[in-house]
Amino acid sequence: MNKTLTRLFEQHQLNRQELTDLIIAALENPQPLFRLARETTARHYGDSVFIRGLIEFSNYCSRNCLYCGIQRANRSLDRYRLTEDEILDCCHQGAELGYNSYVLQSGEDGYYTDEILVRIIRRIKQQFPKAAIALSIGERDFSSYQQLYRAGASRFLLRHETANQHLYHRFHPQMSFTERQQCLLNLRKAGFNIGAGFLVGLPGQSLADLVDDLLFLKQLQPEMVGIGPFIAHPETPLGGYKNGSLEITLIMLAIARLLLPLSLIPATTAVTTLKSAGRSQALLAGANVVMPNLTPTAAKVKYELYKNKAGIADDSQQALNKIKDVILQAGLIPDLGRGDPVKKIINRESAKC
Repeated sequence: MNKTLTRLFEQHQLNRQELTDLIIAALENPQPLFRLARETTARHYGDSVFIRGLIEFSNYCSRNCLYCGIQRANRSLDRYRLTEDEILDCCHQGAELGYNSYVLQSGEDGYYTDEILVRIIRRIKQQFPKAAIALSIGERDFSSYQQLYRAGASRFLLRHETANQHLYHRFHPQMSFTERQQCLLNLRKAGFNIGAGFLVGLPGQSLADLVDDLLFLKQLQPEMVGIGPFIAHPETPLGGYKNGSLEITLIMLAIARLLLPLSLIPATTAVTTLKSAGRSQALLAGANVVMPNLTPTAAKVKYELYKNKAGIADDSQQALNKIKDVILQAGLIPDLGRGDPVKKIINRESAKC
């Protein structure tokens, strides 16, 4: 593994078989991989861990993704929508805590038209002109993406979930992987820094599928990469399945860091939900972004992608304090700035999806 790792560290690429062999070797001893991934992060971003304020503004969704707790078919979920003023209040609270970066996330909720979203984004930028705004609101057409970008949002998170088209169509009824790809390309064309990523441990997912996910990301060259474990929600069709592996998730994260050294990679709440030390482990395996929750407590307990989400009872100040403690204990530095990605993505000119 050492020769393969060294080449990955130096050249940021491996072929399919080499990636497969690396994953198998890392399952026996992941520490050399984690060390090089952390060294790669430090080389480009230093010891900073960028802190974004997450605002989950609606748990309505028109989709029926089989693993997701806010899917349309979950009739037991108490639905909510934040008003424009409530969203702005979250940003004000974040600004008081020092935030300069916000992530607005929701299900695919048609209530929030382009007109409404543009107005929200403009209000945020008017009151906090230096703040970065990321959106995570699913699939929309190019015109919509273009309007949202022009209003002042600059980042968009749209995980591809799985690069295996059979699995994608199995778990995303009435959705198309080709359309998902096109949305990512449209987002880039509209001007956004894009974020893609995948779930680890989906039922029926193979090692070959995970390798395909890594190769898809390498080809796409996103500015952000989100990798998290599948966590079974009891009120979904996949509720009886086993959760994804934290260990394999961390290995995928570390390899993604080495393949895409300039991308921003979050240590997700899901890894902490699986294991209390999961976020710290992710930071030491190459992650450099965290997203404490600014959503009002009464609402965020209802944003139930999966059950027993870590930190769900914390208020905004508590969430930030806990995140800072985790970062510091890992020997890293909390950074409440914008946390922009390094501008020049390696091999961007040759990246095609």
